[in-house]
Amino acid sequence: MLTRHADVDVARVHQALDAVRDPELGRPLCELGMLGDVRVRRGRVRVEVRLTTASCPHTDELRSAVTTAVSGLDGVRGVEVSFAAMPARERAELGERLRADTPSLGGGGLGGGPAIYAVASGKGGVGKSTVTANLAAALAASGQRVGVLDADVWGYSIPRLFGVRRGPVVLGQRMLPVPAHGVALMSVGFFVSEDDPVVWRGPMLHKALSQFVTDTHWGTLDALFVDLPPGTGDATLSLLELLPDAALLVVTTPQLAARAVASRVVRMVSGQVAGVVENMSAAVCGCCGEANAVFGSGGGALLAEEAGVPLLGQVPLDVELREAGDRGRPVVLGSPAAASARELSRIATGLPAPRRKLAGRPLPLSVVGR
Repeated sequence: MLTRHADVDVARVHQALDAVRDPELGRPLCELGMLGDVRVRRGRVRVEVRLTTASCPHTDELRSAVTTAVSGLDGVRGVEVSFAAMPARERAELGERLRADTPSLGGGGLGGGPAIYAVASGKGGVGKSTVTANLAAALAASGQRVGVLDADVWGYSIPRLFGVRRGPVVLGQRMLPVPAHGVALMSVGFFVSEDDPVVWRGPMLHKALSQFVTDTHWGTLDALFVDLPPGTGDATLSLLELLPDAALLVVTTPQLAARAVASRVVRMVSGQVAGVVENMSAAVCGCCGEANAVFGSGGGALLAEEAGVPLLGQVPLDVELREAGDRGRPVVLGSPAAASARELSRIATGLPAPRRKLAGRPLPLSVVGR
């Protein structure tokens, strides 16, 4: 309902509100049906924002964005923002609209779609999730739209590495990724208590991973990182079937024993490996800066040579990297000058573009006239 006042142009109020976007969906509030009543009385503007969930953590951000957009207009003497939750029916309808106008991550033709990187390792404890989180955060900081799918269902750590523990918003049959540090996240860790074990077997595991891919509103991404569980089990095979265009980034330590285990992953997915990242290449002393190769040397280079792919980088282990994981803020954001952060940022900017497969895809045809 609109009430006109001589010193405020209501049409301009609506025009200003057109620029306000939902932090999670990245679309204008009016387009999403999230803009409620706008009332003007004696220069004071009241705007109702309809939230996708009553427990929305972005109310302060939305209040600030609406106030900023409107307060600079001629004649506006004050702005009041109120909030109300959408009813379940409208949330479900919004979810269906999002499903209809967003391409699937796993399907499509030759063009478009994000670059998908599946980060793998032969064994646990080599820092695969840390590498995933920092590569994603570095690309997001450069202005790209980035997502992380945490497929390490038994040893998930992405929520902790990004410092978030809340559940995703559900719109009917559609889930919204949880945003953190500019990255869209989805993890089984958002659905269970941090201390509870996840006891999933074959069919249940495959169904959950499929929902993370197809029932999550990832929006339009430039890059998606998939944090795979270590080894060559069901979860890895399921994800590579769901995301056939994924290129593997294999993480290993310099230790030759770790390289030997990681080589099994390389052999399992021959032809899909884009490169090798050697983590914990050396321990950097926080006092003198001296680097010590406590895990040996040469493992990453040897694995890359065996696979016929580039060694993308060698990430040192320093105090800043460890502290960043404990704080829930990737080191490339929290301590960008650290040796580990500089190398991770360099790797992110030089990631090779995944090669898209042609098998099973519709090819564009054109008819040439005589």
